[in-house]
Amino acid sequence: MAILAIDAGTTGITTVVVSHGGELVAQGYQEFEQHYPQPGWVEHLPEQIWAATLTSVKQALSKTDQIPTAIGITNQRETLVLWDKTTLQSPRPAIVWQDRRSVELDLDGDRVKQLSGLPLDPYFTSSKLVWIRQNEPQVWAGIEQGRTAVGTVDSYLIARMSGGRHHITDASNASRTQLYSLETGEWSDELLKMFEVPKVALPQIVASYGRLAETMPEAFLGLELPITGIAGDQQAALFGQCAFEPGDAKCTYGTGAFLLKNTGNEIQIVPQLLTTVAWQHPNGKRQFALEGSTFVAGAAVQWLRDGLGIIQEANEVEQLASETSDGVIFVPALTGLGAPFWKPDARGELLGLTRGSTKRHIARATLEGIAMQIFCVFDLMGQLTRLRVDGGASANNLLMQIQSNLLQTKVERPAHVEATAIGAAYLAGLGCGFWQSQTELENLNPVRATFNPGAKDTDLIERWVAAAKAI
Repeated sequence: MAILAIDAGTTGITTVVVSHGGELVAQGYQEFEQHYPQPGWVEHLPEQIWAATLTSVKQALSKTDQIPTAIGITNQRETLVLWDKTTLQSPRPAIVWQDRRSVELDLDGDRVKQLSGLPLDPYFTSSKLVWIRQNEPQVWAGIEQGRTAVGTVDSYLIARMSGGRHHITDASNASRTQLYSLETGEWSDELLKMFEVPKVALPQIVASYGRLAETMPEAFLGLELPITGIAGDQQAALFGQCAFEPGDAKCTYGTGAFLLKNTGNEIQIVPQLLTTVAWQHPNGKRQFALEGSTFVAGAAVQWLRDGLGIIQEANEVEQLASETSDGVIFVPALTGLGAPFWKPDARGELLGLTRGSTKRHIARATLEGIAMQIFCVFDLMGQLTRLRVDGGASANNLLMQIQSNLLQTKVERPAHVEATAIGAAYLAGLGCGFWQSQTELENLNPVRATFNPGAKDTDLIERWVAAAKAI
């Protein structure tokens, strides 16, 4: 017996099969297409996300004889997906969390932050709905009339997997829409009124684990399984790192980089950071987290590969960046700047170039730029004695050492860096009784690499921060 965990990321779907001993016994992966119809716009076709999910799950199941007993789902957050409640077809492409089209919002940002824990920014689902209401009246009419469902990627996948029987989201995903009340744990009537979003279109908010939904065999590869775990990708990674206690922190280096600190049952509001639900227990109790979200991390390395063509594969960057940056500074604001700057209209900058600058210097500056973004939010979290890391880019030893040097903090990397998918599996396993307690989970994914701090480059810090502030 095993747990099937689906990680619906920004560029592809990862599926893992996790044994009772915590081993990844099988894995599947399928990319889907990114659409950029205008500068600053990022879209996905929901049907392509669904097709990639089916392919990824098929791949994983074909590689093992283990029979899944339950399903966990984790997902890119904030991305807005719409679908017809009857046909499950989408009336328009999904608007991705990276999308910048809804920059101007004439609302009381302080009140929005107080209620939701989130600043006004195109990052969140709320502003994407405002844009549709203002620009696509036919689509909006379907939402108002109750024909069209509104959700994030978790809700969409569950609707597809269940043949439309379930329209749900968990508290961690709901807390990223900017329509959720941190205080009450429900959709906020005040925020819904401010953003003019009809509650009837939104999913039911459920716990992050427990018996939440069931798949329909005719809709989902002949599988009839309970869905017993749901969480946004960064909250799932926090859970996958077993960061269960207040003060525990992790950073996931994926398309973006996301630093989260568990704050227990305390709702902490910090101006430059995000306050979010970490997870909700079946008894209704919630744990919260502070988050520093940076929009471009692994995506910067992809840009070196796909945009500049200075590497052929992402893993080549570590060797290429082994020398110093020689004064070159890269601020990777390719889709705006997130925490703690919150500049949605910012654009990336490459500074300090000379005739002697090479692709090696640019590669090093790229890794330093990724690490500097985390440096800028780290101190706002309060005292942290160690940082647990995961995500694809955390496999880059040079990046992790640069990060440790800048933070002057020990960086720990577990055996499995797919902590997002692991977290979804852990939640699902707890939700169906596959594992009995959080204590049982803590021994399943031990630390395999530790990076201890070396010299701190204060010149880099001063020059990079000055460049980011000046954008």
